[in-house]
Amino acid sequence: MVLKTELEKSYEVQQKNWKKKKFGLERDQIEKAQLSSELILIITGIRRCGKSTLMNQLAAKQEEKSVWFNFEDSRIFGFELSDFSKLNAIFGENTDSYFFDEIQNVANWEVFIRELHEQNKTICITGSNASLLSKELGTKLTGRNIQIELFPFSFSEYCRFLKVGHNSNSFKKYLNDGGFPDYLKNRQKEYLQQLFKDIIYRDIIVRYGIRNANLMVEIALFLISNSAKEYSLNSIKKAFGVGSANSVANYVQWLEDAYLLFSVPRFSWSLKSVAINPKKVYTIDTGFAQANSLSFTDDLGRLFENAIFLELRRMYKDIYYFREQGECDFIVKEGKEIKHILQVCTEINPDNLNREVNGLEKALAFFSKTEGHIITLNQNDKIVKGNKVIHLISASNWLSNILK
Repeated sequence: MVLKTELEKSYEVQQKNWKKKKFGLERDQIEKAQLSSELILIITGIRRCGKSTLMNQLAAKQEEKSVWFNFEDSRIFGFELSDFSKLNAIFGENTDSYFFDEIQNVANWEVFIRELHEQNKTICITGSNASLLSKELGTKLTGRNIQIELFPFSFSEYCRFLKVGHNSNSFKKYLNDGGFPDYLKNRQKEYLQQLFKDIIYRDIIVRYGIRNANLMVEIALFLISNSAKEYSLNSIKKAFGVGSANSVANYVQWLEDAYLLFSVPRFSWSLKSVAINPKKVYTIDTGFAQANSLSFTDDLGRLFENAIFLELRRMYKDIYYFREQGECDFIVKEGKEIKHILQVCTEINPDNLNREVNGLEKALAFFSKTEGHIITLNQNDKIVKGNKVIHLISASNWLSNILK
């Protein structure tokens, strides 16, 4: 419970700070982030990726009376469901639009949100834990919400933010920098290292009551260091002496829920095979990965693959890697349709040509497709083999033409 006087103080300070917030770069996702009284807008994503800024941009377009409140304010520690009535009284009458930051910190928050929704209020909330939000939305707010995910800056947003050209040279710089807005302002690796600690301790260790904090940190750093590589639950279990593979599965799931990592399964028509086969892991941001791991210093290829994955993941959720008689980096599905079959390689040369092309060919044959792409840093070319057409395309051109 929080005293009403303390809530009033917190709200007053927050409102002043909110009005001082800079508008920031308009995000690509703003087109999907439509506010209405019919559907609650949920913005999820990793800490410090710009959720609050996007919400602020949306609020600025509202003509009705709006209120904003951040539930990560330390002055309201202990806020619980019954405190919402006090907070609503502080907001005052005739409030039409509500903007709530990190609302998953309050147990049973969805009860209050549903009450507002039933009063035809416009509501936007943010959260940095996908699982908690999904669980609570599924119980009280099914069919009443629309969700969008926000990541650190995409390459196009990075170029707009830094006012640089959309080309191969800027893409190489993007691989090193990543897209966290505050890091691009201060360029301090320590910022990204502290962000890692904040996410691990606040969003995972404290939230789930993990006793062996060091083990959680070690597994997280191990997975970040092995981005764009395969892993299995049993291999992590053995490497770190974890009691069971189920415990490892929980650790990985919590890291994914906090948007630190993504696991990509090996494609199979069998759901059982998908579940038991090794997965590939990717990190939320290439700059973040480099700041928290030494393994990327001389490995441009893995950084490149990680960045391409993130661009795909912004648009699609059903992503696999392929390994049958050959290997292919990405198979992208949308419903029952195979949308993209992609190989990723910084440079195609005589030494790797057969391997990269053959892997893509096997995938095209497996899915009865005739056209695929190899994404490179600088090359643009076309390879015809029988009835198969393979396009070599630079990352900057691919991002400009293929996904837009």
